[in-house]
Amino acid sequence: MSTSTELGVLPARLPARFSFIRARDFPLIPLLILGIIAFVAVFADVLAPYDPEIGSLSARFHPPFWQAKGHIDHLLGTDHLGRDVLSRLIFGARVSMVVGFTAVIFAGVVGTTLGIISGYLGGWVDQLIMRVTDAWLALPALTFAIFLAAIVGPSEMNIVIILALVYWTRYARIVRGEVLSLKEREFVRLAIVAGCSKMTIMRRHILPNVVNSAIVLASLMLGVVIVAEASLSFLGIGVPPPKPAWGVMLSDGKQGLMVGYWWLTVLPGCCIMLMVLSANLLGDWLRVKLDPQLRQL
Repeated sequence: MSTSTELGVLPARLPARFSFIRARDFPLIPLLILGIIAFVAVFADVLAPYDPEIGSLSARFHPPFWQAKGHIDHLLGTDHLGRDVLSRLIFGARVSMVVGFTAVIFAGVVGTTLGIISGYLGGWVDQLIMRVTDAWLALPALTFAIFLAAIVGPSEMNIVIILALVYWTRYARIVRGEVLSLKEREFVRLAIVAGCSKMTIMRRHILPNVVNSAIVLASLMLGVVIVAEASLSFLGIGVPPPKPAWGVMLSDGKQGLMVGYWWLTVLPGCCIMLMVLSANLLGDWLRVKLDPQLRQL
């Protein structure tokens, strides 16, 4: 006899407003991981036991507390400057969340807006926006981001702007394709007959129908943006040290990996992996639930 307590299945007796999480495939674990990372990022100042940018040379390369010579004062050990690894991981979650979500939002707003304008207006406007989009898409994303970062210099805000400039094209291309179909629908034609302006039609009739696709793409792009930010920080042209970004921690710890200081690279690498994997799993679930062509109606 099957019960609702099987692994990964939530109880069926949930209020109606929570019916969307009754599904057997609801990504509970990825959502919990992202929720924990977000909670840690918001309350990093309270949760971190030490200042992530200040260390003691007398406490260099202490291993995690469960290893020999480890100490309970530094649960996950210290780095080459004696800085507490746990504190740097906690504040690194804030950097990844701020950069990742802000860049995704900026890219989504720019790309969705241009996609709607291009698809609905058509003509030379569509040709101009799409040719720029095609040229942008032809450039390798990470290489282009490295080029822009090398020009403007390392900074948290610069990285947000760079990643938004690199990834807006994904939104523009997908949204434009949907708008081309939507503008032939009857409700749009009726709005034209009723005398609605083009701006009103794009804002009130087109935008609400492409929001789902933009949200799904944003959830899928979050992992891509986080990996790009970590890559730029690893190369030294992203978030500048001593700010505790996970990519910076990987860069600082790579030299100690071969001499046994594994926690300096494995722990931030695991954080990046968990966040990116959770974001991708959540994005896949949203894509199935919000895309009418993939729903089993």
